[in-house]
Amino acid sequence: MERELLPLLKSVPRGKKRKKVRLLLKYFRRNRDRLHYRERLASGRVIGSGLIEGACKNLVGRRLKQTGACWRKERANKIARLVALLYSDQWKHCWNNST
Repeated sequence: MERELLPLLKSVPRGKKRKKVRLLLKYFRRNRDRLHYRERLASGRVIGSGLIEGACKNLVGRRLKQTGACWRKERANKIARLVALLYSDQWKHCWNNST
C-alpha cells in the first residue's frame, strides 16, 4: 500500500496538503496489520464507515427519541457502544470475554 501512495506524496506541493498526505501515510503504516482493504474489497465487504455510522444513528437515535425517554449522556453512550458491538463482528468476542 505504501508503495502505491508514495508517488502521491511526491506529487503534492509542499505545505498543508503535503502534511496531510504524510499523516495519511503514517496512519496506513501504523495500521497496516489491521486494515486489509484489498481483502475486504475482494470479499465484497465495505471499507468505509458510512453504513455503520448511518445504522448507529438510526438505531441509537430511535432508542433515545422514544416517547418518554430521558437519557443521561453516559448511559446513552453505553447504549451506543452496545449497538455498535451488536452490528459489528466483535459481539461474540466481547460477550465471551466479559466478566
